[in-house]
Amino acid sequence: MRRIVIHFALLLITLFSLVGCTPAVKPGEHVMFTTSISDDATPSVVSRILEATNNPISEIKFEKGTYHFYPDKGLEQYCHISNHCDVMVSTPFPLQNFENLTVDGQGSTFIFHGIMIPFLMDESKNINIKNLSIDWETPFHSEGLIVANNAKDKTFDVQFSDDYPYEIRNGQLWFVKPYYEHSLGQTILYDPAREAITFDTESYTNLTAVKGIKTKRNIDKVKYKYEVDKRAVEYKNLGRENKLVCKEIKPGVVRIFNHTKKLPQVGMVLTAKGSQGLNRVAPAFRLTHVYGFKGTNVNIHHAGGMGIIAENSADIILDNFNVTPSHGRMVSTTADATHFVGCRGKVVLKNCTFNNQLDDASNIHGTYQKIVDVLDDYRLGVRMGHDQQKGFTIGIANDTIGLVRLSDSFYPYNELTIKDIQYLNGRYQIITFNEKIPASVKAGDLVENLSAYPEAYISNCNISKNRARGLLLSTPKKTVVENCFFHTEMEAILVPVESGHWYESGNAANVFINNNTFQDCQHSGFDRGVIRFDTDDDNDNIAFRNVEITNNIFNQFDNLILQISNADGVKVSGNKITNSGTFPQLNAQNPVVIINHSENVIFSNNSYDGKASEMIVSDGVANEIQFK
Repeated sequence: MRRIVIHFALLLITLFSLVGCTPAVKPGEHVMFTTSISDDATPSVVSRILEATNNPISEIKFEKGTYHFYPDKGLEQYCHISNHCDVMVSTPFPLQNFENLTVDGQGSTFIFHGIMIPFLMDESKNINIKNLSIDWETPFHSEGLIVANNAKDKTFDVQFSDDYPYEIRNGQLWFVKPYYEHSLGQTILYDPAREAITFDTESYTNLTAVKGIKTKRNIDKVKYKYEVDKRAVEYKNLGRENKLVCKEIKPGVVRIFNHTKKLPQVGMVLTAKGSQGLNRVAPAFRLTHVYGFKGTNVNIHHAGGMGIIAENSADIILDNFNVTPSHGRMVSTTADATHFVGCRGKVVLKNCTFNNQLDDASNIHGTYQKIVDVLDDYRLGVRMGHDQQKGFTIGIANDTIGLVRLSDSFYPYNELTIKDIQYLNGRYQIITFNEKIPASVKAGDLVENLSAYPEAYISNCNISKNRARGLLLSTPKKTVVENCFFHTEMEAILVPVESGHWYESGNAANVFINNNTFQDCQHSGFDRGVIRFDTDDDNDNIAFRNVEITNNIFNQFDNLILQISNADGVKVSGNKITNSGTFPQLNAQNPVVIINHSENVIFSNNSYDGKASEMIVSDGVANEIQFK
């Protein structure tokens, strides 16, 4: 379709130039859908969108109502989606090669069925989606109430409502949905009284679902010529077998045996979303190479993955873009609320609510790829590091690529610009550069795209009740987090350099965390700070510069507030730290601040009214720092 559009455009230009006049731009049609299509809106919507090449659209409106979308008549496409499974999906909104398009739901609710991506966008500009809600009739996760436990027999019982049909196959519990099914897999507890993750949930979940196998023969003789990612789906079961055994003791009540952590407490809600590597199949929005996107007055109540995943896109504004559960469910999206990979320009999140998702509120980062071949003076062969980064192309022509050796520095030791990228497969691509490759480059070094980091502005957002972190921020461009509320199971804000698991690149500079409230974060049981700067390479190189943490309120049940590592230039000023008393302390031995491998860290005008006996613990480089 793209090639046809290009050839058609060139033909028009040629014809009009011959007659000496300028062609008129054909205005796009304003399309209106009514509730007459509400039983299954997919075929009508897909049909009109696919006609847009010859009959352009500038606006799509929906009469206010509830619209169902089924996958059976949607446009089918196989997708490599960053931080998701590789999956064949159906979509009613295949927005490819669109420009200046508005989709206005006018307050409508879109209800999806099965493995669908509601909005699948690629190679488009200036897209505006507004005034609509997204939900699934049947969620991709399952929830059950803990009704009994037995310490003597080490069992517990879970009651599942009729909303969660199941089968037990050879002692294994499977939840059956239209178009989809999942095992127990990844699990976590919710406290229905707080409608949030249960305090100290790490003591109880994940359920200990697998164990090492005893019988194996000649496994050591299975060899691979090239590097293998044992976390990938095709290898993940090697050396492991099911450990949990499930038995129905009466209709709707399942007894679970062989869990070796603490038994879940009666009254808590167990949420399950299936096995890692198989359970992220249907984000609500997927953007690739979209330049200019606004999501305004959008509610995402569920998705089988992230609320929005944007790759290689630019200038994204989410305003009153909310992720919250519906129908009394504990869970909204089964992964991050928002996620941005290799984006540029600006990422703006304002006036948003991100609640009850099963991963972070937002993750903004680039991607490291590993050099495996120096092919000649101008070409490198690179490999995707994580199974769920497969298919990601690191950049476009003339982007600046940094060559990185993290053992020496978190900053590039040299830079090149892209001439071309040859995509061979999801794991392996060949980058051709405009300049000669330095002789110092060697296999095992990393590449990152220095052109593909955005400025990030996050303001007036509520980030709470979810699993995992609030914000993961890995961009060397300016980052502002202000006037937000955090109540997260893990870190409220994590600023990482991560090169060994997800391969999410990006040191950070010019980070301003101002006027926020942090309420009882890090309550899952992990021994970590509420705000944490961290690298996964244990060295004393500087990764983070020019950080200000000012005028925030920390009302915490536990001691540890800040962990600062590998930073140069951190100002902590005007913050108020109190002990909430909401939960019992989990790590009463901790100080308020831990500092390692850092310099020029200054505290001023902070107030403290908590329980810690020690304010700052630091290594030898920073042992003169005083809390003030």
